[in-house]
Amino acid sequence: MKTCYLCQKGSVVTGGYSNRIRATKYNPTGKKRKKPNLQWAFLEDGQRKLICSSCHKKMALSKD
Repeated sequence: MKTCYLCQKGSVVTGGYSNRIRATKYNPTGKKRKKPNLQWAFLEDGQRKLICSSCHKKMALSKD
């Protein structure tokens, strides 16, 4: 499954009514699945795992 190894962030279904085109119940828009920005990274123990970009930034800040 496409989730972050550190924070377990996964995909989310969003959607409903669009504000750009008459936001009423008579003109609904479809739902979309938003996925996290996963990147391959090496952890401290040498493992290579998929982590989200926010966790990647936190790891970079903690090393400084």
